[in-house]
Amino acid sequence: MSMQWTADELLGFLVEQAGLPPEDLPVDLDVTFTDIGLDSLAYLQLQAEVQARFDVELPNEAPEGYTLADILGAVNNALLEPEPA
Repeated sequence: MSMQWTADELLGFLVEQAGLPPEDLPVDLDVTFTDIGLDSLAYLQLQAEVQARFDVELPNEAPEGYTLADILGAVNNALLEPEPA
C-alpha cells in the first residue's frame, strides 16, 4: 500500500514543529517558506522530518521559488517509486 503525504499533514507540521502561527497558514501550497515567514531553519526541520518519516531526501538548500506544493510533490513522487530490489 502506498502512503501519501497530505497537504494537511504538511501544514500541520509547519504549525506544530516549525512555529508557523495557525492564522498564517496559506490557503494554497503555491507559496515558499519565505512567503509565509519561515526561515531556512524551518526548512531544515522539515527536511529532517521528511527524511526520518519517509526516507525521502529533499535538497539541502531550498531552491529559489521552491514552494510547499513542490515539496509535497517531491515527497509523494518519491513515495510512489518502487523500492529498489
